[in-house]
Amino acid sequence: MRKTLALIVALALPGAAQAWEEPARGTPLRADLMDALRSSAEWSLGAPVDFVVSDLRVEGDVAFASGTAQRPGGAAIKLEDTPAYRRGEIDPMMDNTTMQALLQRSVHAWVPIHSAIGAPDDWYAAQDFCPVWGPVLPEICDNK
Repeated sequence: MRKTLALIVALALPGAAQAWEEPARGTPLRADLMDALRSSAEWSLGAPVDFVVSDLRVEGDVAFASGTAQRPGGAAIKLEDTPAYRRGEIDPMMDNTTMQALLQRSVHAWVPIHSAIGAPDDWYAAQDFCPVWGPVLPEICDNK
């Protein structure tokens, strides 16, 4: 009876059956995700990069990450000193180093499939991402 009641509640309340988890600080899963995100960030922003994580979600083999890139110790990253700026990939008017990424687990590692730094909008809210990343973006995708 208890299991049946729990199932009814989970189906009736959309947020009640949240499937994704936030990996705790210090866990190997969180370290793997941050390392994957870091490699992408360092290509654009230069090494070394740390993150102030604002959102980190994992469900199965997909993940969503959002945070602000900074230098170790908390120093801000000067965008005009970055490799991406020198390559003409960063708009000189961009004023932040927030980064979002959609990641997938491959056989041996997590890989950022789509990512953006300093994006002015929620680019990951495109419905095209829902078939794969819907489990970690439930407020955007209807999880059908």
